[in-house]
Amino acid sequence: MSTSPFFPCAGARALHAPTRREFLYGLGASLGSVAFTSMLAASQNGKEGPHFPGAKAKNVIFLMMEGGPSHIDTFDPKPALEKLHLQEFVREGKQKSAMESGKRYYVRSPFKFLRAGQSGADMAENWSHLAGVADDLCFFRGCTVDSVNHPTAMYQMNCGNRFGGDPGLGAWVNYGLGTLNADLPGFVVLPEVSYPQGGAANWSNGYLPAHFQGTPLRAKGSPILDLSPGEGVTRERQRKNLDLIAGLNAAHAAQHPGHEELRARMDSYELAFRMQMQVPEVLDLSREDEKTRDLYGIGHEPTDAFGRKCLLARKLVEKGVRFVQLYHGSWDSHDYIERAHGNLVRAVDQPIAALITDLKRRGLLQSTLVVWCGEFGRTPDNGVRGGTAYGRDHNANAMTLWMAGGGCRAGHTVGATDELGMAAVEGKAHVRDFHVTLLRLLGLDDNKLTFYHAGRFKQLSQFGGTVIRDLIA
Repeated sequence: MSTSPFFPCAGARALHAPTRREFLYGLGASLGSVAFTSMLAASQNGKEGPHFPGAKAKNVIFLMMEGGPSHIDTFDPKPALEKLHLQEFVREGKQKSAMESGKRYYVRSPFKFLRAGQSGADMAENWSHLAGVADDLCFFRGCTVDSVNHPTAMYQMNCGNRFGGDPGLGAWVNYGLGTLNADLPGFVVLPEVSYPQGGAANWSNGYLPAHFQGTPLRAKGSPILDLSPGEGVTRERQRKNLDLIAGLNAAHAAQHPGHEELRARMDSYELAFRMQMQVPEVLDLSREDEKTRDLYGIGHEPTDAFGRKCLLARKLVEKGVRFVQLYHGSWDSHDYIERAHGNLVRAVDQPIAALITDLKRRGLLQSTLVVWCGEFGRTPDNGVRGGTAYGRDHNANAMTLWMAGGGCRAGHTVGATDELGMAAVEGKAHVRDFHVTLLRLLGLDDNKLTFYHAGRFKQLSQFGGTVIRDLIA
């Protein structure tokens, strides 16, 4: 007699004849039915595909610069600040509050700007590598958000909701499009050693089924703990152990068919088993030739850490991972912006340019949407100590982000901020509109990509948004 949830061990007698539901759940317990388990998971893994079949983007690599990069010191030059530098700043029509009692001053950018590529894209000159792929980039200077608080702004950029608890962008994309590789997670996150403000809720599944949550890979040491079997444990023994666990879980699930967390746990066990075959190869960057590793700045400082993330992102997308999110922190430059942003740009400039170059030469850039952004922009002013330690404060009314590949309008700059960089004035659009546009580039309609929860149908944009047509080729 075979082992099953209704026959827990060889020789045991069934307590009752299985119902149709129990029979279907019981199939998941045997090695011969792994395919059925995968089909069951796939039936829950995403909707019916894109709403707009002609969309070019199939994958996303999302470069999250946590802390709020200064648009004024990266991609949105403000020559007017040269004349105002260190002059006292007073917000027009607003009396200073107790918190603003200290004097504030306009601050010019410490970086010179250049026009890069045939498109003449504005870039601070320290983006020396990114300038080489300027014509592949689409800059958007009109984006606005609702919060200048790091955790709430991070939640809004990553999940569409300032207060957390909603699905992350990668969860929505996988829910809408399904997986491209059943042996790997559809949503992978490459965080820093210290998680970003707001923590793992930035890549949560929210109210979507649990298997849509992001899978973080550790920044140091083994990217995934316990990925390899323990000493003396064969793959066949692992399979038998999983079959036994699946049988016990399936018996419980048959009595509680609405227990979504249990279903997700069963799926995760099977996914982990399949990942053992693919993940070691994907994570092993030594398999890449030396020329490729040098392109990303791997083995050199300060580019090694982010270079490894960017190369890994390319490998994951190449293997069919839908959404990969990379984090790079410490962009919250209130003081010494020349030193702070200077060091940060040196760490990411070469790896990001390499990522775009590598995707392009492999024919992957057309189908991969690369996004670079923070959670908000910066102000043209700040407090000054000693006349030199100037930086910038948080700004929800102006920020610059850019995209590459995936059907975006390469070689263009869309939107503009005022002459001081305080607020978006042309092509102004809320972050929800950017989210709706990102989904459209993937062939998804935000108004149709919904999930019923808490008495209503919910969507990434919360209550709808407008596609920013100028960002799409």
